[in-house]
Amino acid sequence: MEDWAKIRYLRRQGLSIRKIAAEVGCSKKTVERALASDAPPVYKKRASTENSFTPFESRVRALLEQTPTLPATVIAQRVGWCGSITWFRDNVRRIRPDYQQADPVDTLIHRPGEQIQCDLTFPAGGIPDGTGQKVAFPVLVMVASYLRFMAARVLPTRTTADLVAGMWALLSTSFQAVPEQLLWDRETGIGQKALTQPVLSFAGILGTRIQQAPPRDPETKGVVERANGYLKSSFFPGRDFTCPADAQRQLDEWITEVANQRIHATTRKIPAVAWTADKAHMAALPPYPPQIDVLRQVRLPRNYYVAVDANHYSVDPRMINRIVTVHAGLEQVVVRAPDGTIVARHERVWGTHQTITDPMHAATAKQMRRQLATPPVSPQELEVEQADLNIYDRLTELEVES
Repeated sequence: MEDWAKIRYLRRQGLSIRKIAAEVGCSKKTVERALASDAPPVYKKRASTENSFTPFESRVRALLEQTPTLPATVIAQRVGWCGSITWFRDNVRRIRPDYQQADPVDTLIHRPGEQIQCDLTFPAGGIPDGTGQKVAFPVLVMVASYLRFMAARVLPTRTTADLVAGMWALLSTSFQAVPEQLLWDRETGIGQKALTQPVLSFAGILGTRIQQAPPRDPETKGVVERANGYLKSSFFPGRDFTCPADAQRQLDEWITEVANQRIHATTRKIPAVAWTADKAHMAALPPYPPQIDVLRQVRLPRNYYVAVDANHYSVDPRMINRIVTVHAGLEQVVVRAPDGTIVARHERVWGTHQTITDPMHAATAKQMRRQLATPPVSPQELEVEQADLNIYDRLTELEVES
């Protein structure tokens, strides 16, 4: 098409057929045909020729008509294909759409204050856990569906307690509001067939609904899925982290200065600026923070340590053989005595198989062992006055004399 237009243009400039052919890089007959035609050339698709797949195509189509999702390798076995499996897959991929059921997708319309979508993403290569080992810590990403204001939090685990604590941390600090609905996928910590009890309690305290997207339906939570892709393409590559706290610091800076300050491709608005209009339609936070720590009661063993996420934290050894309550939050692990007194407080460590000891607990245990090792002091021997029995002899002598 471009050559045809160029040939006619050069002819109009007065060039000869020979010069036009040299300029365009074609034969003189091609130039003559282009000048003789008043309409642009139309290139018809060549009729398909037979190839090695042609004898098998009818049987492949019959199998796809019965089972459109049948794998190409299975089809190759059924029809007796002995050639290149790559060539066979290419041909099956070409004709499979003729037998697949149409799956129409509706355009989702989000209302202000209606929804915040939640999902987990995992940075490639992991994040150092503080001991030098890189761990695939989950990153909770939450995005307001209407104007795409986003926030994220690095979590130590994907357990129910940490997911609930992560949601509260972002809602109470970044969003500072509660939407009508929090949308999740079928994350195990949130619930499979039904929401877990801590998640239901959390939703009830906030006065919101936690909705789960249907299985195999990524479009429903496409807002947060695109945010995950944005993180993986624009934040994580080329960054080095020293620990989870450093990763969180860099993540907060990037979201504040870049992600929420850009003009969003869909809304054509800056999320940080437009967020006020979305937030105005959301509910306020509850007057008191919900109880989101993991509560677990255990009898303190002789080694005076409690386990949280395969890590061991020391407790005041004077609580040995007594029931203590373990509170595990995102930042701290706190242990309380039966009367509510705090008998241990530690920063929560990330990773596993670490032992955290408070020096005061170790000193108390050493003192208790020393006391038990010292033999008990025997009572002092008391001198008891003994009676003088000679008095009876003298009394007898006096009786005889009388």
